[in-house]
Amino acid sequence: MKAAGILALIGCLITGAESKVYTRCKLAKIFARAGLDNYMGFSLGNWICMAYYESHYNTTAQTVLDDGSIDYGIFQINSFTWCRQAKQQEKNHCHVACSALITDDLTDAILCAKKIIKETQGMNYWQGWKKHCEGRELSDWKKGCEVS
Repeated sequence: MKAAGILALIGCLITGAESKVYTRCKLAKIFARAGLDNYMGFSLGNWICMAYYESHYNTTAQTVLDDGSIDYGIFQINSFTWCRQAKQQEKNHCHVACSALITDDLTDAILCAKKIIKETQGMNYWQGWKKHCEGRELSDWKKGCEVS
């Protein structure tokens, strides 16, 4: 009977990392509190639009790329340059484990995204932003969300 209980516990732990998919307005509030509105000149609408097209607001989103690296979390931050997945060749510019980018707590992901904005060419790092958000009117992304 103990073995069955232990197996059940292990099963819960393995499946315990359920994905959290934020609503647009909840994410707008989190982003606003984190100081993303007009961070490095990018409006809150840019951040909300980018997160939608990168991950559909899914905190556990992961995309394996052709080079073997993985994009993680709500911002789809790449393992080769920005976070530590376990391989030595990774640069880990954000000084964070990739697993920290796929939790419901967005603190590490937001800090890393801010670093990316500073160290690269702004939001051009994110292809979803370039294709769907760049140069567009983005005020509707925060409409009705009770953020200024």
